[in-house]
Amino acid sequence: MTAISTLPADPTAEPAPSRTPRRRRVKIVVGVTALTLVAAAGAGYLWLDATADVQNLGVSDCSALTPVVTASAAGTPTAEDHRAVCGTLRSLTDSWAKGDATAYGEHFTPDATYTTYVGTHYQGRHDITEGHRALFGGFLKDTKLADSFLDIRFYGPDTAVVTSRGDTYTGAPKKPADLSKTQTYTLIRQADHQWRIAAFHNTQRQRVMERISFLYSPETKPEAEK
Repeated sequence: MTAISTLPADPTAEPAPSRTPRRRRVKIVVGVTALTLVAAAGAGYLWLDATADVQNLGVSDCSALTPVVTASAAGTPTAEDHRAVCGTLRSLTDSWAKGDATAYGEHFTPDATYTTYVGTHYQGRHDITEGHRALFGGFLKDTKLADSFLDIRFYGPDTAVVTSRGDTYTGAPKKPADLSKTQTYTLIRQADHQWRIAAFHNTQRQRVMERISFLYSPETKPEAEK
C-alpha cells in the first residue's frame, strides 16, 4: 500500500498568482470600450439629426401657392376654385383648434379615407369623426395644427391634390423646419359645390433615417432638397 504523505507545505514556496487583478483589468477595458462606442453612436446620431434639415419648407398660406393645372374633359379650375380648396383646409384647421370633431368630420366626404402617421386607417366620415372625438378629448386635447403648404395640383375643375408639412402643437406655433410630418390631401368638388377631402394620408418624417439615406445614396434626394 502506498503511504500518503503528510509532510507540511514548504514555507519558502511562493503562492500561486491570483487571477483577480487580470480579470478586473479585462472588465475595465471592456467597459471603457463599450462606453466609447455608446458615446460615439450617440454623437453620430446627434450629428445626423442636426444636419437633417429640409430646403423645401413651403408657405404658410395655401392661397399663396401657384397651382399646377391639368385640364380634363370637364374643363379647367378657376382662381375661385383655388381659394375654395384653401378655404376648406383653413376651416379644417380651425375645427381642430376648437376641438370640434363634428365640424372636423364635415370637411370629409361620406366615404373618405384617413390614414394616420402610425398607420391607423379610418374609413368613412363617421369613423373619422368619432375617432377624432376621442382624440380631442384625450391626448390631443387643446392642440392646434401647424401647416406649411408645398404644392397644390388641379386635375380638371373638380379634383385637387394638396401636399403640406404639418404637426400638432400647443403654445407657440412650430417653425416650418420643425414640422415632423408630410401630408397629402385629395379634395373633390361635390354636388353641393363644396370642396371636401376624399382621402388624407399622413407620414412621419424620420429625420435621421432620411439623412442616412441621402448620405448613402445621394441620388435618392428629391430635386427640391438639392
